Amino acid sequence: MNPVLPHAQLDWDDQGRPRSRVFDDVYFSDKSGLEETRHVFLEQNRLAERFAALAVDGSLVIGETGFGTGLNFLCAWQLFEQQAVAGARLHFVSVEKYPLRPADLQRALALWPELKPFADQLLAQYVAIHQGFQRLVLDSGRVTLTLLIGDALEQLLQLDAQIDAWFLDGFAPAKNPDMWTAELFAELARLAAPGSTISTFTSTGWVRRLLNGAGFKMKRTPGIGHKWEVLRGEFLGWPEQTPRPPTTAPWFARPAPHTGERHAMVVGGGLAGCATAASLAARGWRVSLLERHAALAQEASGNPQGVLYLKLSAHGTALSQLIVSGFGHTRRLLQQLQRGVDWDACGVLQLAFNAKEAQRQATLADAFAPDLLRCLDQTQAQTIAGVALAHGGLFFPEGGWVHPPALCQWQAAHPLIEVLTHHDALDLQRVDNQWQAQAAGRVLASAPVVVLAGAAEVTRFAASAELPLKRIRGQITRLAQTATSRDLATVVCSEGYIAPARLGEHTLGASFDFTSEDLTPTASEHAGNLRLLQDISVDLWQRLHAEELDPEHLEGRAAFRCTSPDYLPIVGPLADSQAFSLAYAALRKDARQVPDTPCPWLDGLYVNSGHGSRGLITAPLCGELLAAWINQEPLPLPASVAQACHPNRFALRRLIRNQA
Repeated sequence: MNPVLPHAQLDWDDQGRPRSRVFDDVYFSDKSGLEETRHVFLEQNRLAERFAALAVDGSLVIGETGFGTGLNFLCAWQLFEQQAVAGARLHFVSVEKYPLRPADLQRALALWPELKPFADQLLAQYVAIHQGFQRLVLDSGRVTLTLLIGDALEQLLQLDAQIDAWFLDGFAPAKNPDMWTAELFAELARLAAPGSTISTFTSTGWVRRLLNGAGFKMKRTPGIGHKWEVLRGEFLGWPEQTPRPPTTAPWFARPAPHTGERHAMVVGGGLAGCATAASLAARGWRVSLLERHAALAQEASGNPQGVLYLKLSAHGTALSQLIVSGFGHTRRLLQQLQRGVDWDACGVLQLAFNAKEAQRQATLADAFAPDLLRCLDQTQAQTIAGVALAHGGLFFPEGGWVHPPALCQWQAAHPLIEVLTHHDALDLQRVDNQWQAQAAGRVLASAPVVVLAGAAEVTRFAASAELPLKRIRGQITRLAQTATSRDLATVVCSEGYIAPARLGEHTLGASFDFTSEDLTPTASEHAGNLRLLQDISVDLWQRLHAEELDPEHLEGRAAFRCTSPDYLPIVGPLADSQAFSLAYAALRKDARQVPDTPCPWLDGLYVNSGHGSRGLITAPLCGELLAAWINQEPLPLPASVAQACHPNRFALRRLIRNQA
C-alpha cells in the first residue's frame, strides 16, 4: 500500500486564489483562468466540433493529468452541455495526487460564478474521495468523472480506457518534474485512441521532444495571456523503434463491442441487479429487470438496515482496493436518498475486541488517511457511540447504515427500466441473436444482452453453472428502540453489529450458518444475536432490556449471502467453458504461456454476483463496471482489480492446476 496521501496544502492570496504549498505554484492563471483553459485545452483539442458531431448514443473520453480544482473538467462539461446532442455522454478521467478538501474546492470554484450550475453538482458528489479509482456520476449519468487518486504513473498503469483527448496539465515542469516524464508519456500513448489529440500549456522543448518520442506529433501554437506559445498534437501511433506495451491476456480482453439494439435483460432484482439496470439505463439502454418475487429486494437485499462495513487490508489487495472505491461510489449514490429513513452517515465503529484485532486496526490506521478511518481509545469510542463500551476500535466517520430496498427502488425507478415481477427464469436460451429467459417452456423476456444478477441462483443456468458460488444463511433480529437505546449514535460492530434505530427499530445481527437451507427465522439464532449484542456493549444490552426478551417471540428475517471462494464478487462477461478449456489447454503444461487465441465469449452474456456481506459497497460500483464492459468505456476500477473479479479467473485456475 502506498503511504497515506494528504490533501492539497493550500495558501490563498489576497484575491482568494489558491496556491499549492507543496509545489509553490498556482492552480490557474491569476488573470484569465477560464480563457486559458478554453484556449489551451478545449480549442486545441477541437472539442466544440467534436462534441457537436457526437451521435445520440455516442461518447467522448477526455483524460487529464492533474485534476486540481476541477476547472478544466467544468469548462469541458459546460462546452459539452452547449454542443452535444441529448443522449451523448462525456467521460472525464483525471489523475490527482493531492485532492482538495471539499471546503477548499468549494472556495476555489466560487471564483467562477458562470460555472456554478456545474460546480454545484460536482460539490454535491465530492464526498468520500479516497485513494485509488473514484467514480462520480453526474447529470443523471450523462457525465462521468473518474478520479484516480494517487501517483499519476502508478494510477495510469492500471487504467483500462481509450482516451480521445488528453489534457496534459499539472504544475509547471520545473515545479513538478514527476508529471512530465517519458514513462508517463508512454502511458498516455498506450491509452490513446486512434487519432487521439493532446494539448498542454507549456511549450518547453524537452516536453515537446518527449511527447514526439512517445508517438504524438506535437507542434507549437500561439498561446493566450502571458503564455506566448502552447503545445498541441495528435497521436500518430506507437513508435516503431519502441517495444510495445504488453497486451491484455485474451481471457481478460474485452468482447467485441455490442452494435445492435440497446436492450438488456437483467435477471435478479436485488442490489446487484438494480445497480446494473440503473447503470445501463443511464447510458440509454432499455432494461427488462426480471424479479421472481412480488417486489424488488426480497432476499439478502431486503434487510431493514445494512451496514457500510469496510473490512480492509493494509497491503493493497484487490479486495481492499475494490472496497475503498466501492464505498466511495455508494456514499455518493446515497446523497440522492432521504437521510434518516433510507440511510444515515452516522459512522461505523469496529471494536478492537482482542489484541490481534487491535494490532490489525493499528496497521490499517497507518496505511489509510484519517478521514477514511482512525483508531479510537475506549473513552473516545464510547463518547462517539453514545453507550458504554469495553474496548476502543476503528472508526469510519463516513460510514453508516442503509435501508437496501430504498436504494434498489430508487435505482430501478429510471423510465427506461421495466420491472417484471413474478418472472422466475429457469432456463436461458440463445435464439436468433437474442437471449430468451424461459420457464416451463414459456418465454418470459428476451434481449440481445443479458446480465445474470440473481446471487447463487445464477448457477441454475447452463452457461454459468460452473461458477463456484456458495450460499451462507444469515439471520438478523429486530429490536424495538427504548427511551435509553436512542442514545446509540453510530453503528457498532464486533463479531456482530447493531445499528442506531430506523423508524423506531434497531437491527441486530447477523448469524452465519453454512449448512442450513431453511430461511425460517429460529429462536436459537435470535438468542445467538442477543449474545453478540452483549459482547458489543453490556450497557446497550441493558438499555434494550435484552435479559427480558424471549427469543421465541422476537422478530427478524433470514436470507442467503452469496459468496465466492476468494471473497471477491464475480463480475464480467461469460465464456463458453468447454471451448475455453480447449482454447487454452496449453496452460496445463506451462502457465506462463499466453496463447493468442481469442476468448470464446458467449455473445452478450454477463454476470454480477458473489457480493457476500459487502453488497452495499461492491454491487453499485460493479454495476458501473459491467456497463463499462458492455459499452466499451473506461473501467471504473484498476485493470488488476477488474481481472481479479472476472468470471474467467476460476476456469483459468483450474487449467493451470490441471483440474479442468
